[in-house]
Amino acid sequence: EALAALAHDAGALLVVDNTFASPYLQQPLSLGADVVVHSTTKYCGGHSDVIGGALVVNDLDLAERIAFHQNSIGAVAGPFDAWLTLRGLKTLALRMERHCDNAEEIVAHLQGRNDVEQVFYPGLPEHPGHEVASRQMRRYGGIVSFRVGSEERALAACAKARVFTLGESLGGVESLIEHPGRMTHASVRGTELEVPSDLIRLSVGIETAADLIADLDFALQS
Repeated sequence: EALAALAHDAGALLVVDNTFASPYLQQPLSLGADVVVHSTTKYCGGHSDVIGGALVVNDLDLAERIAFHQNSIGAVAGPFDAWLTLRGLKTLALRMERHCDNAEEIVAHLQGRNDVEQVFYPGLPEHPGHEVASRQMRRYGGIVSFRVGSEERALAACAKARVFTLGESLGGVESLIEHPGRMTHASVRGTELEVPSDLIRLSVGIETAADLIADLDFALQS
């Protein structure tokens, strides 16, 4: 809401990438955003079997302008891709609740481990975005990150996990684990955007939480 006010005071449009939250957890248009962007590959599709994206607006004139450019450059989803996305949306609410349930259980477990130095999750009161997330979001999502003390240990854990699959994406029914410093954020190493080398990121899926926790315990063994 604060960003929307700043943008509109300057005569600009506010564009929000809502991929990590999904439409179920947060609806930026109701908070003042002008355009909402989703990678429908992620939570909207939900099964890691489609590539797509969406621009969502609630202004007819803006929608017509966007549609003109979409048609001009051919940025139109194929019929089967569209069908897969619509299929995924039917279970979005159910999946997001399970993603959040599992993430919260994993966060609580990781916080109880002496060998985990820091856990990052918007649902934690100490998270810098907690207050905003609590006000704007239904729940806190399925992405969890944590630090384990050394890059060597982080890489070993990512390689050792078995229920968690090593992968960069997110939002599917299956759980993924990755080392951001060598994967999603490798291109910004050595810059101000660099992430800690001992950081691990989880995209928590909808499997049984006990199985996911047991796998993390196995992966984090010395």
